[in-house]
Amino acid sequence: MFEFQQYLGFLAFLTILTIGFWLLIFLTAIIPYWIGGALMERLKEMKEAKKAKEEQEEV
Repeated sequence: MFEFQQYLGFLAFLTILTIGFWLLIFLTAIIPYWIGGALMERLKEMKEAKKAKEEQEEV
């Protein structure tokens, strides 16, 4: 069976593996979603500003 040092090493390995897994999920899913949403919002703001400027020029 495991000795105490091996048990701690195994727990450390599982902890690092789990942290790495969730970090990978975060970096590949959440951050691109966040960047994409920010870009869409920026494009919408630019479109609204352009529309407001065109309406102002018409008057």
